[in-house]
Amino acid sequence: MSDSTDTSDLDELGYADAVSELDQILRELESSDVDVDRLADRVSRASALITLCRERIATAQVEIERVTTDLNAAADTPD
Repeated sequence: MSDSTDTSDLDELGYADAVSELDQILRELESSDVDVDRLADRVSRASALITLCRERIATAQVEIERVTTDLNAAADTPD
């Protein structure tokens, strides 16, 4: 997992890895000894990860809708 706010690695990051990194950042931010100097960087990284997750979910939703539409159309077609 990257601690960088550089988002160039996001394209290669899987959804599960992004969620895991978000969990790690959340634990950091919830701790009483959060490093204030890193706070803005961690929040920025979390924002980028949330955006990535939302995009992946939206893409999956579109694909699921396409597949179910195709399946429904095939089921409605007489043999």
